[in-house]
Amino acid sequence: MQNCSACKYKRVPASSLDDPGAPARDERPLRAPAGLRERKKRARRDALVDAAQRLVLERGLDAVTVEDVCAAVGVSPRTFFNYFSSKDDAVLGLEDFSVSPEVVATFVTGGPTGVLLDDLELVVADVLAHQVVAPERMARGLEIVQREPHLVARHLAWVEAHHAELVEMFDARRAARPFVPDPELLALVVMSLLRATTLAWQQHDGDGDPADHLPGVVDQLRALLQDTRAPDPAAR
Repeated sequence: MQNCSACKYKRVPASSLDDPGAPARDERPLRAPAGLRERKKRARRDALVDAAQRLVLERGLDAVTVEDVCAAVGVSPRTFFNYFSSKDDAVLGLEDFSVSPEVVATFVTGGPTGVLLDDLELVVADVLAHQVVAPERMARGLEIVQREPHLVARHLAWVEAHHAELVEMFDARRAARPFVPDPELLALVVMSLLRATTLAWQQHDGDGDPADHLPGVVDQLRALLQDTRAPDPAAR
């Protein structure tokens, strides 16, 4: 996993998303750098995705098997299924949408700062630290989806499953530290932040880690939420 950029975030005033009567908290969790074992796992996973995408672009989805992908990488099917539940998942590069257990434990108890948007930012940064996608790999995935449109259904099912997990996490936090927004809406915000941050990273030619671009995306969202200017009648 990558170093999380959350350690450099500054404390900001509470937003209107939070219950103003709840006390603020200051501590923020830090993620440890990836160890050798994690780097090897990441490299093997990336190799499986690259092989699956290359073979599908060459032969078509139906002409490629899990065994073909394994042979290209030099691993067993058992190893393949340690990373992906299906060939389609490997082609799409889908992986576990994971928030570190320690981050979840802190978040659902109302931490680490007690400010909902700040804490959301740290959750998204934690997810991004697990999910680094090279621009060329993402481009291949989009090309394959255009050729094999039924893969869209699998991607939507993946999104929906993780959306439900996020809603459950927000429900748990609201029980410990009440807030205003609906958990369903917050889950959509998290997914949108992930997407917007990845797009910002792509627009900068994959410079640095995706999480490096998260603060700028959140700043734009914060500016939108705090924009209380009266509408300009002349603009209508």
